[in-house]
Amino acid sequence: MHSPLEGVRVVDASTLFAGPLAATVLGDYGADVTKIEHPVKGDPARGHGPAKDGVPLWWTMLGRNKRTVTLNLRAAKGAEIAKNLFKDVDVLIENFRPGTLERWGLGPDVLHEINPRLIIARVTTYGQFGPYSHRPGFGTLAEAMSGFAAITGEPDGPPTLPPFGLADGIAALTTAQAIMTALYHRDARGGTGQVIDLAIVEPMLTVLGMQAMVYDQLGQVQQRTGNRSVNNAPRNTYRTADGRWVAVSTSAQAIAERVMRLVGRPELIDEPWFATGVGRAAHADVLDEALSGWIGARDLATVTEAFERAQAAIAPVYDIADVFADPQFIARDSVTTAHDPTLGPVRMPGPLYRLSRTPGSIRWTGRPRGADTDDVLAGLGYDEEERAKLRAEGVIW
Repeated sequence: MHSPLEGVRVVDASTLFAGPLAATVLGDYGADVTKIEHPVKGDPARGHGPAKDGVPLWWTMLGRNKRTVTLNLRAAKGAEIAKNLFKDVDVLIENFRPGTLERWGLGPDVLHEINPRLIIARVTTYGQFGPYSHRPGFGTLAEAMSGFAAITGEPDGPPTLPPFGLADGIAALTTAQAIMTALYHRDARGGTGQVIDLAIVEPMLTVLGMQAMVYDQLGQVQQRTGNRSVNNAPRNTYRTADGRWVAVSTSAQAIAERVMRLVGRPELIDEPWFATGVGRAAHADVLDEALSGWIGARDLATVTEAFERAQAAIAPVYDIADVFADPQFIARDSVTTAHDPTLGPVRMPGPLYRLSRTPGSIRWTGRPRGADTDDVLAGLGYDEEERAKLRAEGVIW
């Protein structure tokens, strides 16, 4: 079967990490993605994180399903090559500081004159306008300024940042969805190309839930509560007798009642405050004491089996080694195997979602820098002699 995005041509001119991951998502479902890298520096992901046998592992995943082209967009000849490339492209993803493409003669007005159907996704920390738009930034700053760090961590501890690119990941998925929305408008509604202005900080505001409305309507500022929730209880992590950790969630009233019956405290269900999530959250100390005592007296297997019999929600706290060994992840091939020409079989998260008729796939892992430069430029009409000259001038590598 054809891939769902077969025929959609994407140019990924972005770096670290939201833009490139958005392009990876599109590539997983069949889009023809061409990655533009600086001729000398390459994509920073090639030097980010661990490597094995000289192969950068982050790039091996992030660069999958992408052709790689080196091109100095700052050079006049490089900009001209880019214009030729963009003539027949559906999507451009970039994350340069606002005004950079315009300074290189590649702003949206120029590109849309060349290709009115082009969708330009511009991914930056603060967006294309506003007093902070020209500041340098990364996802970490979005995690700080969105309010996420302020509510993360223990009440008596410092604001806590995630140990991975949370804001970048959320922005990447949002960017991919925005691109699909723009493609639908263009192709199914008779529209044209347009510009997507994606500020990494803004999707974080959305995933933080009702904070904004609670502050607007009630004047309340959410504080750090550790693993507890301000909306329901019990909701926490608890240690078992064999030293493992489990997470319990009781967002539904029926689940909360089942849990309290299971741990031998059914009388708490009759308390007036138990009838609402907020009421239970206000009495989290009482509920946590009941759960921690019951769970702490039993090993992980016993606790998990009992919760499953009671149809109460629980999950073990896993590290990545546990994920690899878990039968649920194995059954779904959640961490799938791809082939890398240097490393051989490599394990990485598979495509984000499963389509029953047109599933995504990993066709190849991240390729060497500039591996497809000659093929792509030859397709644009640059012969071998012209390419040799461009290499000598540092326009390509």
